[in-house]
Amino acid sequence: MRNTSLALASLGFFSLFSAIALAQDPPNPTNGEIRLIVRADDMGVCRTANEACIKAYREGIARSVEVIVNGAWFLDAAKLCNENPKLDVGVHLCLNSEWELCKWRPLTGGRSIADADGYFFPMPRQRPDFPPNTGFLDAKPKLEEVEAELRAQIEMARKHIRNVTHLSAHMYTPIATPELRAIAEKLSKEYNLPLECPQARPIGHWGEKKSPAEREAAFITLLENAKPGLWLFVEHPGLDTPEMRGLGHKGYWDVAADRAGVTFVMTSDKVKQVIQRRGIRLISYAQAYGR
Repeated sequence: MRNTSLALASLGFFSLFSAIALAQDPPNPTNGEIRLIVRADDMGVCRTANEACIKAYREGIARSVEVIVNGAWFLDAAKLCNENPKLDVGVHLCLNSEWELCKWRPLTGGRSIADADGYFFPMPRQRPDFPPNTGFLDAKPKLEEVEAELRAQIEMARKHIRNVTHLSAHMYTPIATPELRAIAEKLSKEYNLPLECPQARPIGHWGEKKSPAEREAAFITLLENAKPGLWLFVEHPGLDTPEMRGLGHKGYWDVAADRAGVTFVMTSDKVKQVIQRRGIRLISYAQAYGR
């Protein structure tokens, strides 16, 4: 989640999000049961991400995946999702394209939401260490173009994927301001697709731990300390392939190795053993909403 964390930091949003999460009342005890949504993000961007997310579901603990409709490998992602009909699929609403050498564009061609080359802007807001004119919010996007684009993404996902159950926000960009969030919530109600899962509390993260073994140990600690309630863990599975080694941006070029470590943890036998021993129930977004 390093790229997500950097994006939130650039919005001045990450510390606020964390503070809100920590200030919330304890999660609903759910009759003493520990429930956990494990979400795998960014299907559609590349074939490796598609394969890794499905691996994290079939062989691991992921129960929900998020699909970026604008990605070059969206149709492959849709095919894989349809081949796994019990997999819970979210439309990962997208308004930015963060990688330096791999880009995706708006479906609608809205000029205020795209850069001079027609791609989404890289980051939610201009980062000081990035080239100028690379921040989505700084470009002052037209709200009507944002709504048209997000609507088109939902329609495209529903056209090709049978098991779409919810919406989520890529790098939080589509909900980064009250005006943008209002659009996302409007579409959520219109299409009867819940937006994110506000009743689920973040279970935590392994932070800056690098090696797969360190991450595995850190995640096991989170599971061991989890109390009854509804919890959420979000990450980005990957594999160390030549394709994924081509992804990256300033400050984050070890994407393939980093995300291969995510897949390692999500498919870890040790992790699965702790989940079984503690009676942790892995659920999807749809199950969280009683669907």
